Amino acid sequence: MEQVELRFDRASRDAGTHTNLSALRSDGAGLWVAGDETATIEHLAWSGDHYGSQRTFALADYVPLPAGPRDEADIEGLARADGHLWAIGSHSLKRRKVKPKSPERAADRLATVVREENRFILVRLPLDPVTDAPAKGQIMSGRNNLAAELEHDRHLAPFLALPGKDNGLDVEGIAVLGERVYLGLRGPVLRGWAVVLEIRPEEAGYGRLRLGAPYRKHFLDLGGLGVRDLCPMGGDLLLLTGPTMDLDGPVRVLRWRVRRDAEIVPADELETVVELPYGVGCDHPEGLAVLADGRLMVVYDSPSPARITPAGGVLADVFTV
Repeated sequence: MEQVELRFDRASRDAGTHTNLSALRSDGAGLWVAGDETATIEHLAWSGDHYGSQRTFALADYVPLPAGPRDEADIEGLARADGHLWAIGSHSLKRRKVKPKSPERAADRLATVVREENRFILVRLPLDPVTDAPAKGQIMSGRNNLAAELEHDRHLAPFLALPGKDNGLDVEGIAVLGERVYLGLRGPVLRGWAVVLEIRPEEAGYGRLRLGAPYRKHFLDLGGLGVRDLCPMGGDLLLLTGPTMDLDGPVRVLRWRVRRDAEIVPADELETVVELPYGVGCDHPEGLAVLADGRLMVVYDSPSPARITPAGGVLADVFTV
């Protein structure tokens, strides 16, 4: 394993993007990254010894966000394919955290579930072939967001009212293979089986996306883990897998040789590529990318102090597989 520095500007460090990385994708010469506490996407260029020269793109400049430009979008997955950049929000509800300094309010906070509309988005932005900058694109949100499409699903509908960290719906990865868009779910996990959705979004006019053909579900035996990110490798998919609940636990990258007719994918059809390190209360693997030379890069949410560099960057891990 090697490490490489991702260097962010002052605004992103102040916003905590470098310590809340949740999505990653390589474009050959650089990286697309996103944090889950903002409504922006960042591009970092390779300098020869680190990734930097950051460019920041606010989603609200390219699509109409349902809750406006200031609310976080909880971006949990990025994909780059066929001249487009895709971004997916978690589509999850959240339960208030207990604050150690206010134990008398703990029960009330645990009873409070919040819905933030900017989390319920799927975005596709065309990229300029010369500058690689995004242009006005399309969004799926509002009444036809992904969660709304699942309201009558016999497997997933019962989990829509649960927060993501309570095994509720929680999208944490997107990958594009041709016309097929795969969405990895951190939750729900059904008796140890994780879920990957396969959708085919299409333009609906006026800057909107909608589901085209009916979605498909793939159930994968990940040994009780959920999907934390997805990344194409040729015609296969790499799955970053980890715990569904808010806890530390095993994290590994698996290779899925995708067969579209496979509704059920047993464990023996999944190849373990690498076991990843993780910390206790820190260093949670959240983003996965295949670099131009075939190595794998992993970025971490809540990085340990050892990952923070003097230049204000953060260290990602790079694995040769």
